[in-house]
Amino acid sequence: MERQSVNTMTCDVLVIGSGAAGLAAAVTAAHYGCKVIVAEKASVFGGTSAWSGGWLWIPRNPLARAAGIDEPPEGPRGYLRSELGNRYGDPRVAAFLDNGPEMVSFFQDHTEVRWVDGNRVPDFHDTPGALKGGRSVTAAPYDGRRLGPWIDKLRPPLDVASLWGMGLASGADIGHFFKATRKPRSGFYAAGRLIRHFRDLTLHRRGMLLVNGNALVARLLRSALDLGVSMLEQAPAKELLRNGDRVVGARLGNEGGDTIVHAARGVVLATGGFPHDRDRLTALAGSAGGGEGHFSAAPRSNTGDGLRLGETVGATVSADLASAMALAPVSLVTRPDGSVAHFPHLIERAKPGIIAVNASGRRFVNEADSYHDFTKALLDATPQASPPVAWLIADHKGQRRWGLGWAKPFPFPLGPAIRSGYLKRGRTLAELAEVCGIPEGALTDTVATFNRHAERGEDPEFGRGRSAYNRVQGDADHAPNPSLAPLAHGPFYAVKIVPGSLGSFAGLRTDPQARVLDAGGEAIPGLFAVGNDMSSIMGGNYPSGGITLGPGMTFGYIAGRVLSGQPVTVSETISQEEME
Repeated sequence: MERQSVNTMTCDVLVIGSGAAGLAAAVTAAHYGCKVIVAEKASVFGGTSAWSGGWLWIPRNPLARAAGIDEPPEGPRGYLRSELGNRYGDPRVAAFLDNGPEMVSFFQDHTEVRWVDGNRVPDFHDTPGALKGGRSVTAAPYDGRRLGPWIDKLRPPLDVASLWGMGLASGADIGHFFKATRKPRSGFYAAGRLIRHFRDLTLHRRGMLLVNGNALVARLLRSALDLGVSMLEQAPAKELLRNGDRVVGARLGNEGGDTIVHAARGVVLATGGFPHDRDRLTALAGSAGGGEGHFSAAPRSNTGDGLRLGETVGATVSADLASAMALAPVSLVTRPDGSVAHFPHLIERAKPGIIAVNASGRRFVNEADSYHDFTKALLDATPQASPPVAWLIADHKGQRRWGLGWAKPFPFPLGPAIRSGYLKRGRTLAELAEVCGIPEGALTDTVATFNRHAERGEDPEFGRGRSAYNRVQGDADHAPNPSLAPLAHGPFYAVKIVPGSLGSFAGLRTDPQARVLDAGGEAIPGLFAVGNDMSSIMGGNYPSGGITLGPGMTFGYIAGRVLSGQPVTVSETISQEEME
């Protein structure tokens, strides 16, 4: 039997995982003089972040303040107090609010990262302290050619949610594509984007105008490379190394043999949580469609490695969150090779001419609410189903205007989606109900009731279109309610929806410096966790878009500063008076 070799590497900081949080830690530590190695399990870098919308929730960020949205510290604190309940007292909340704006400035001033403001992006809920914009940022589009040969190591956009591999940024970019067949200016814009994309496919085998999370990861990767960070792909972590109680490195595996990495200052776990760890899903996410009933849109390589590694040295995983998962409705798309992709429904649910019903043919939710709230409502409405099922339904006008998941809008043909069984079609609602196995009378009654109110821009049952978030997610050109229109023009279409996630919330317990804690609440020397390997500071709540990447990069920045011996901004923790 051939003996595998064991290689040895040394560094100051080892980061296990290459999403935005892990890269933030790597870039920060390297900027302050540390020798850093990033070890990635997959053959490409970027993790879930590279597939994401790329938004970070960072209240009081410098872009908002420069635009005159200069809210006092009490603003976001008030919103989180109303959203998180007793979780608001977590000392990491204060650390996040203090260091988030500083993190944005650091990456803007010292790295390749450039930001675009989200000054018109509202919080999810109209609860006390909510803001209609100014708490979000995202990465500016990026020219992938600046990565040179490393572009081939960047995880491409999720195929089923893109146009031939071309990502579309939220806002004006995707807005032009929705209007391309109705407004000449948008048509020219879309044509130009497509021409550039096909040129890039011919020359580079992938799109080079990177947007959303792909742009964020590309900018962080470029920054890491410029700072001399060593990037290892296909190098899964198999074991943490200790000297006494201190974590001092890790054993990495690869085809050529194991590599021992000695990390003098510490190890950062950033492996992306456990959205594809069936055992932990069953243990922690049973009420959220756990086990075989959970369908995550995160990369398949996110199987809870960081959590298991942490547990081997005494760390504990939070099991008491409001939700263990960052929930999202998904549909199942069978690719030509037979593999199944999970399409996350984040956009079209709020558009006019589209509704959702459960298997009984009844509405169960405000379709324009956040993806997390939508999925929670589905689970609550069908607690005994395995898995729970809903149907996203549109009339012909709605589907051709907005699409339904993988079944894209006009001018894309519907034939492939219909022939594969993904998209159901009926000339009438009764015919559609029969095709979907929905009670015919219930569906026709539901749509008739919905239509009667929608004609007046009203939804007395669920209040769709009342919140700022609902209205932004709808169609600004549609009146009187940007989120409501009757389903009046056949044929009618439906896509089956099941509960899924964008990732996990339950993770390793940490302190405000991102240090991993043991069962007694003491920091484990030399071990840090960020991103979805860190238990969510929101306690399993989802108050706004970007509450994964925002804290993820902020605590990556904090961990990088701590590991490099830099001071960390720490104000007084949340007071009991604020809690009350």
